[in-house]
Amino acid sequence: MRVRPRTTTVLFAVLTLTGVLAAAAPVAAAPAGAAVAPPAASARAGTIFPATFALPDGFQPEGIAIGALPYAFFGSRVSGAIYRVSLLTGRGEVINPGSGTPSQGLKVDLRGRLFVGGGNSTSGAAAKVFNAFTGELLTTYRFNSVPSFVNDVVLTPEAAWFTDSTNPVLYKLPLDRRGGLPDADEAVALPLTGDIAYGAGINANGIETAPDGRGLLVVQSTTGLLFRVDPTTGVARTVDLGGEVLTNGDGLLRDGHTLYVVQNRLNTVAVYHLDRAGTTARLVKKVTSPAFDVPTTVAAYANRLYLPNGRFTTPPTPTTPYTTTSIPRP
Repeated sequence: MRVRPRTTTVLFAVLTLTGVLAAAAPVAAAPAGAAVAPPAASARAGTIFPATFALPDGFQPEGIAIGALPYAFFGSRVSGAIYRVSLLTGRGEVINPGSGTPSQGLKVDLRGRLFVGGGNSTSGAAAKVFNAFTGELLTTYRFNSVPSFVNDVVLTPEAAWFTDSTNPVLYKLPLDRRGGLPDADEAVALPLTGDIAYGAGINANGIETAPDGRGLLVVQSTTGLLFRVDPTTGVARTVDLGGEVLTNGDGLLRDGHTLYVVQNRLNTVAVYHLDRAGTTARLVKKVTSPAFDVPTTVAAYANRLYLPNGRFTTPPTPTTPYTTTSIPRP
């Protein structure tokens, strides 16, 4: 039986009218090749949105999701815990302690459901769906039983799509007309063909939709290439980046024809302008921040971008501090 949306999700949609714009700070001088995004003033200085806020020590964040309300959700790649934080105050709480399996990329929908990639696993590909209000685990999907790395996710009106960084395939959870979740046997594995070629390391990573809604955009971390994938056939064609390469490409975020690409170990957000079909992209600018420490993914609220610092170059311990940084939208 399909899982139907709960009536409490109506409140989530109604409260979409509560968005507040944050004030932008003056722009600092840029180092060679990249503009520097200034952090906003802190909450103590009287602004609404804190520029940087702490995540739990030892959390090891990867994904971030922000919906219509000023709350951000984070997944732990070590414990699978889900952390929810208010963008107004920077204070948060663990709403699900996790089961010991990773929570990688994540997205929240207007029905108050959090879709989460299951990360790196030797026992098979998995995805989880949580109640974003209570943290309750609603269901888990098992896509296969081979070593996999379910990395990132994007939501469309018809489905949730997940990348696998180990196997050349996209996973699809089809949603019915009322938004109901599929049964376990309705999950689809779509093989990737065409221009994309998997090798050692992190392959397909961040995923987004094309501006026309007819294709999916996937960045391959190992090659720095961006692909447009036909969601009906799985054929991937290389996006023309005008000679640019997305080295260490990680999370993607599209706003209209603007595509933000997080280049994690470069501590950079690359901003591109896409054509309607998502077949060509032209670099607009690159942005960095002194508060970046290997940011992994990106989400937006009002006129700001939010990026969790994965700190991949820092040896993790149970007491290692982790933060999220916000910058004005470039």
